Amino acid sequence: MPATKVKEMEMNEVNQPGLMNATPANKSWTFSWDRGRPARTASRRLRVATLCLFVISVAVPFAAQEAHPAGAVPQPLAVAVARPAAISDQAALVSEFDVNGLKVLVKRREGSQTVVAGLFMKGGARNITAANAGIENLMLDAMSEATVSYPRERLRTELAQMGSAISSGINLDYSVLSLASTRPNFDHSWDIFADVALRPTFNVADVERVRNRIVLSIRDDADTPDSYIQVLQARSAYAGHPYLNDPNGTAESVSRITAEELRRYHKQMMETSRLLLVVVGDLDPQALRQRIAASFGKLPRGDYHPAALPELSFGASTVDVTPRDLPTNYVQGVFTAPGIASPDVYPMKVAISILQNRLFVEIRAKRNLSYAPEAFLWTQGSNLGGVSVSSTDANQSVRIMLDEIARLQREPISADDLKGTIQHYLTTYYLGQETNAAQAGSLAQSELLGGGWRNSALFMDKLAAVTSADVQRVSQKYMHNIRFVVLGNPQSVDTKIFTGPTGQ
Repeated sequence: MPATKVKEMEMNEVNQPGLMNATPANKSWTFSWDRGRPARTASRRLRVATLCLFVISVAVPFAAQEAHPAGAVPQPLAVAVARPAAISDQAALVSEFDVNGLKVLVKRREGSQTVVAGLFMKGGARNITAANAGIENLMLDAMSEATVSYPRERLRTELAQMGSAISSGINLDYSVLSLASTRPNFDHSWDIFADVALRPTFNVADVERVRNRIVLSIRDDADTPDSYIQVLQARSAYAGHPYLNDPNGTAESVSRITAEELRRYHKQMMETSRLLLVVVGDLDPQALRQRIAASFGKLPRGDYHPAALPELSFGASTVDVTPRDLPTNYVQGVFTAPGIASPDVYPMKVAISILQNRLFVEIRAKRNLSYAPEAFLWTQGSNLGGVSVSSTDANQSVRIMLDEIARLQREPISADDLKGTIQHYLTTYYLGQETNAAQAGSLAQSELLGGGWRNSALFMDKLAAVTSADVQRVSQKYMHNIRFVVLGNPQSVDTKIFTGPTGQ
């Protein structure tokens, strides 16, 4: 789903994707999580901009790789990567405290002219059923329509005058209500944000309007191959798993949700044990603590403990073909992958990046079979990686993909490839951490899925410790039993190629 799109605060603060994580294929890491979110007016997009809190993982092609001399055997090695010394002190900038059971993380960035806050709700797909799928997404969207103290027109007028934005987003594991403002306007923006979170009115007319545009957007999913193949992939990969209940819902499930049901669901979710609050900006944590205690600190604690997520497991390679008259076949295949709390995620990131580069060279540059072949790694509690392509010759493209996976499993990567990949991450990781929104999202994702927020500052240390042997090991461990979905012409698909071995 497209990444959500504040004004010129600092400004890239809200013009980049960030607070929520995306899914399909790292395609510029604009995830499908916003599928179900309709097209919006300029003012709505301004509000949606703060969705930067959904963190971005990047897997991008690297420079062409150098061949090794004949007979040379690359040796496993770890690569030492220089990184800014200040990064090691990032954790010291974060204050962690508890307000009546609400965990709060405040990262102080002195001199920053913007502030970002995210109220994260735990659970994602585990909070819903097939019958009420989409209720949390609809609730979050409708919350910012009007509140007890800020009717609809007043809310929009005051946010626009300050250049502030309130937005929301949801993925399979958690959701967020987010705020972006300039530092001078933070106090009043915070008051509005707290009222949106705690005292939304859910007027029937507002709910109907928001619900209708979400339903229209969901119905549009089948119209675009890039969107529809994600729907098909989810059905295939998540059968029997909580993730099968799409947090965006279906047209049918969202159409049935009433304003009264939203009020009941909101009351259920507004317990401090279900929430995480993350704030990044030039703020005094102790002063902010008093404001949080006066608002969110009055919520009931509850006793929420998210149900454990079952691991995804694929027993064999499969391929499901959905007929559609298209000029090319759209193909995506997924395999189980380590989550961000697993030590294996770091060599897997390197493996996916190497694979992405090789697919680009072999499929696009050498054979011109596809404009944008992809290798990707998502960031979910139960995680997936995979490959995708749109091609007039899907059979040849998939054969190359499987051959390149087999090559990763069979041959240690070279010292140059390993060094180049990690150096690339050195650049993209820190560029991706420039904004307050990105840093808030990183803290939240690590806290909710990655074993604790402190791990957010250890990414490059752990990546730099990856060896060639690690990359080969995770390729062998995870890159098999691929579940393919194809959208296109069934007669042009040789299913034996798709379900063939990867050469382990």
